[in-house]
Amino acid sequence: MGLHQKQPRVRLKPEDYGALRNHVLKRDGWRCQDCGAMKDLQVHHIKSRSQLGGDVAQNLITLCASCHGKRHGR
Repeated sequence: MGLHQKQPRVRLKPEDYGALRNHVLKRDGWRCQDCGAMKDLQVHHIKSRSQLGGDVAQNLITLCASCHGKRHGR
């Protein structure tokens, strides 16, 4: 049985994450990618940080607060 090493994930400093967040919002046309709303926008990790999802554009999606809550089971 071999040792399983965790894959490193990208976790940005807050100021760098802010720039990435703005990039994702712009990429997604400032719209929730689930319902199309244009207010109360948030950026969601498709693969969560706890599951080793990184702070990279391809792992982030724009969602409104309501749809973001639904993705998290709220």
